[in-house]
Amino acid sequence: MRKRRSPIAWAHPRSLYWWDSIVPDFSPHEFMQNFRVSRESFDYICDRLHDIIGRRNTNFRLSVPLRKRVAIAIWKLATGGEYRTISHLFGVGRSTVYNCVREFCDAVVVVLLPLHITMPDAGKLEEMATFFNNRWRAPQCVGAIDGSHIPVIAPEVCAPDYYNRKGWHSIVLQAVVDGKGMFWDVCVGYPGSMHDARVLRQSHLWDDLGSGEFLSQKKVNISGCDVGYYLIGDPAYPLQKWLMKPFSDTGRLTREQHTYNYRLSSARSVVEMCFGRLKGRWRCLLKKMTASLR
Repeated sequence: MRKRRSPIAWAHPRSLYWWDSIVPDFSPHEFMQNFRVSRESFDYICDRLHDIIGRRNTNFRLSVPLRKRVAIAIWKLATGGEYRTISHLFGVGRSTVYNCVREFCDAVVVVLLPLHITMPDAGKLEEMATFFNNRWRAPQCVGAIDGSHIPVIAPEVCAPDYYNRKGWHSIVLQAVVDGKGMFWDVCVGYPGSMHDARVLRQSHLWDDLGSGEFLSQKKVNISGCDVGYYLIGDPAYPLQKWLMKPFSDTGRLTREQHTYNYRLSSARSVVEMCFGRLKGRWRCLLKKMTASLR
């Protein structure tokens, strides 16, 4: 009689102590420190993404709960930790960590991005212009635009295109923020070697604002000129009716031009500070991305 083989374990036992026992006892401050979001924001994200990344148990195995899947993804984005380390911490496999991060990011783009990063309406434009004028002394300005480089591993195809002027491979993140540092337009994914002006011309923002109709809804007379809403950028961007940039310093600038450049630079600092806060909260943006660029 043939001896019956014992079943082969296809799932290794893992410790769930940290997630089941330690995390629930986090104070609001500890939760914010570790996950970079408040408990209220965490609950909001879970509620919004439930229908997309929620999973059901099967006859073969129990699914990873929704809140745990979201926590795994946020931990990865907030710390930039390795898949192996996060796997041990949450008591799941490395492939599970990868799938949670990928599905979470896809769901955020589909569900949360259209809700929280949108083109402002007429009322919002007026509100942003008022804040910029009161805070930065820039009348009719509704946003500051700039680009930031996100490090990536050199792709196998077209690697030189991603080699930026700073000496490493990256993709470009172009963003527009209001006076409070809130994003209202984002374009990301172009190779790091691409000039900021070219990124702008190839982005949807150029098409949306190129006609000038969107930002000319309400004009104000300034020194005899009817001025509509506009963005401000650094010298790399092209001068447009809806995009202001500093005067080129040729050594012959007038006092008024120096003052203009100073005020524009002060107002534009809001987008640079915004990038700093973004990368400070989501530390994964400081490490080379391992995700596919295609």
